[in-house]
Amino acid sequence: PKEREVLTLISAGDANKIVARKMNVSLRTVELHRQSVFTKMGADSLAELVRMVVSLESDKPHNPN
Repeated sequence: PKEREVLTLISAGDANKIVARKMNVSLRTVELHRQSVFTKMGADSLAELVRMVVSLESDKPHNPN
């Protein structure tokens, strides 16, 4: 859940410091979650990670609720 929240915020363009403030955690915590997301997703760059997120979201069925 925290990693997913970090993923969502960094994919939206928020800097680590902003993510830390929004989540009310330390910058180091955000950096660790971010590193974990990159490792789990196999991404080498933020651009690659964002492409993966966009691709995954476009594969989801649309829920109009």
